[in-house]
Amino acid sequence: MNDHKKSNAMPRRQFVAFSGAIGAATLLTGTGATESAAATTDPGPGEPTYGSCPTPPPGGGANPCPPAQMQPLCGKPTDDDPLWHDVRYCTNGTVPPPPQPKPDCLRATPNYVVLHGKPENQHNYLLLPSCRITGIECPFLENPASANYWNDAWQNARSGGSVPVQYADIGLGINSQDARHFHQLHIHMAGVRPSTQRRLQELESMGRMATQPAHWADPANQASVSGPPGAGDRTYRILRLPNLTQNLFALLSSNVVVPNGLNMAHQTLIVVPKMTATGFANAFYVLNSDTSLHGGTSTCDYLLVYK
Repeated sequence: MNDHKKSNAMPRRQFVAFSGAIGAATLLTGTGATESAAATTDPGPGEPTYGSCPTPPPGGGANPCPPAQMQPLCGKPTDDDPLWHDVRYCTNGTVPPPPQPKPDCLRATPNYVVLHGKPENQHNYLLLPSCRITGIECPFLENPASANYWNDAWQNARSGGSVPVQYADIGLGINSQDARHFHQLHIHMAGVRPSTQRRLQELESMGRMATQPAHWADPANQASVSGPPGAGDRTYRILRLPNLTQNLFALLSSNVVVPNGLNMAHQTLIVVPKMTATGFANAFYVLNSDTSLHGGTSTCDYLLVYK
């Protein structure tokens, strides 16, 4: 994480917590933390600058956050997690406890913040909810009231986005509870290898991926994709979507996890925008895996490029 000049701190924000099953609402104070902690050096020559932090968010207000009843699974605002401390600083100016340095807040909105990942470069960023959400296991993510963090990540990472990933092919990913290092939900915004993009397009041409969420878990839509040299192949369930308007967490739960008696906490999700010589091809490959698959994995790190 980078130290930086502190501008006008955004006042402490309260979120109206949504409780779908119970119908009760409580007020939760926004705070936060991340997995790949931000680097501790200033941006190098030629790297983009994004202004000071905290950044006052645009109007429109925040989406609801998990209600108090979900805190055993989704985390409490008082939790001690480095990434959550980073989110709190970016959203309301609460300085992280020493020796944790202040993060470099690249973007702050009512619903999320964007930080550097490690190592710090122009193709390794993190998007984190402004709500206290530990990770993929939080059931509130499947709620229609939850923010669409995947689409938010794409809108930031794409060419022309607020914090664009400077890499030929972009990948977005989230690790399972087992594989992550920090316990504030964070979507990695990084690169993917050209071989990954080619492999996914090859599988699409072979009809080896689902085009409807209901068929996502079918064995015919499971295929191996190579990781970095020497890391071997991993097996993924692959779904092709025309956009990211649907709730990917809800799609994964209802079409893969629940029907197969799996645990949401063990899942990894990866989104790879389809790219051609002319640019983005208006489609997304959505990959899911866990260790219940032969050759499966619970981490997105085999496919994303951080260095």
